Amino acid sequence: MVHNRRRKLTLLACAVVGLAGTAVAGNATADAAACSDLEIVFARGSGEAPGLGITGTPLVSDVKSALSSASVSSYAVNYAASYDQTSAGPGATDMSNHIKSTAAACPDTKFAIGGYSQGASVTDIAIGIRTYLGTGQTIPTELTPRVVAVIAFGNPLGLYGQTIKTASPTYGPKSLEFCNRGDTVCGGTGTGPGYGHLSYATDGSVDQAAAFIAKQYNAS
Repeated sequence: MVHNRRRKLTLLACAVVGLAGTAVAGNATADAAACSDLEIVFARGSGEAPGLGITGTPLVSDVKSALSSASVSSYAVNYAASYDQTSAGPGATDMSNHIKSTAAACPDTKFAIGGYSQGASVTDIAIGIRTYLGTGQTIPTELTPRVVAVIAFGNPLGLYGQTIKTASPTYGPKSLEFCNRGDTVCGGTGTGPGYGHLSYATDGSVDQAAAFIAKQYNAS
């Protein structure tokens, strides 16, 4: 059953590559030399070009607009985002290591973290949730208060009847997840195979996520 689910994720990931050309290539950190008030650490989906991806790119833009009085930077998790769904563990390690190093250099910076598709699995692993897509280093417990929001789009965790809210007592209360109708990657039901998984950037989900991050940051 695990093999079949992984194969399903791999097949649906192929659809993402058609939109991956819109991703912003490379590390999207706004200013490596300066410490920001908030940094968004985001992992793209399978098959997308290196960068923030089709959901992370508009998410960062929307958060910057929502928090115009704060400095907002971003980091694109550096991982393979491979079609065979085996790179989530290394991605989680990169996410965790980056947060550790940035937190040490910038003691006042807070973080919003998240991912899309396999990138959501990267996030799951980084916050200590066990998945079938590998293992990796987790964010140190002492940095938990500095992570103000956790966002997931099309999280494969849903295939196993879980969400971040149910699987993580620590990060669940500060999480927001999206699983569209027809998105079989996250267990969404209904018609329209593939469409549900590709529409988060355009169906209002990114706008809701940005508003949630801004609210969480302002309350922190």
